[in-house]
Amino acid sequence: MPEMMNAGDIAFPHLGIYLKNVPKQFTVFGFNIALYAIFIVIGVFLAVNLCERVAKRTGRDGDVYWDIYFPMVLVSVIGARIYYVIFSWDNYKNDLIRVFYIHEGGLAIYGGVIAGFLFVFFYAKWKKKKYLELADTIMFGLLVGQIIGRWGNFTNRECFGQYTDSLLAMRLPVDAVRAGEITDSIRAHMTAATNYIQVHPTFLYESCWNLLLLSFLLFYVKKKKFDGEITLFYLGGYGLGRFFVEGLRTDQLQLRNTGIAVSQVLGISLFIFATITEIVIRCRLKNAPVAVDEDAEEGLDKSSDEAPDTADDTAEDQKTEGPEEPVESGDAEGES
Repeated sequence: MPEMMNAGDIAFPHLGIYLKNVPKQFTVFGFNIALYAIFIVIGVFLAVNLCERVAKRTGRDGDVYWDIYFPMVLVSVIGARIYYVIFSWDNYKNDLIRVFYIHEGGLAIYGGVIAGFLFVFFYAKWKKKKYLELADTIMFGLLVGQIIGRWGNFTNRECFGQYTDSLLAMRLPVDAVRAGEITDSIRAHMTAATNYIQVHPTFLYESCWNLLLLSFLLFYVKKKKFDGEITLFYLGGYGLGRFFVEGLRTDQLQLRNTGIAVSQVLGISLFIFATITEIVIRCRLKNAPVAVDEDAEEGLDKSSDEAPDTADDTAEDQKTEGPEEPVESGDAEGES
């Protein structure tokens, strides 16, 4: 008989990992604090620290990112919630107060990214800073936040995929997940003797993909060809990874009456946009005329004007002095 699971258990059976009583929240002085929120806070602090380090590594002011990040995160959380509610409106239209129950989950990363980009754009205008330069550095923090934040999905028992029996298969008790996220495909692999589902840990896939993307960008940052290139790599890289991961998930936000996942459409669109833009900009840079250093050119002209024409001066001297007078042989013999 398959082992029964308690509501707080999480297991990765093929890896031999069995976690008992993993809480979704804990209580401090009578206040319930969701682990999801803790992961977000940790992610934010790690993100801004990395942004500061990257900025200093590339010769820029790192302190500015402490001013940007905290209001940007607040705006991004609001944007992520609005995005999620828009594409899940049927779940909220009859109970509007639940729109504010963020502790239940329901933040869409693309909504947060869009809101974050808008905030940085207006901040750059306000402070008269280079938008793409700021964005390139913020992308590092954004990836860190996503890597850490996905583990909040893990403690919330959300953002998982369809049934799998692969090496990384994850088991979750049925009572611990939202009923609407258990698909017919998952139920088909359950038996009467079990009280758990076995699924793809898509939160883990995305977290690992983002870690690889972050590692690449840290390696590449000092080699970038133009401001905005790191941002393009983030948009294209994340979009491509999300396109494949989203295809496995059971909690897809879908375009109304289509069955098409919004995140897949947006992900592949971002990948195509980033790829084309990168190619176009690189071609323009390659074909651009070589810029001439006007100061160096002026100095070269000046030195050329002042330098004497050695050949002409020598000829002129010879012409002025004339040939040497020959010595008469008679005088020479008399002297001897």
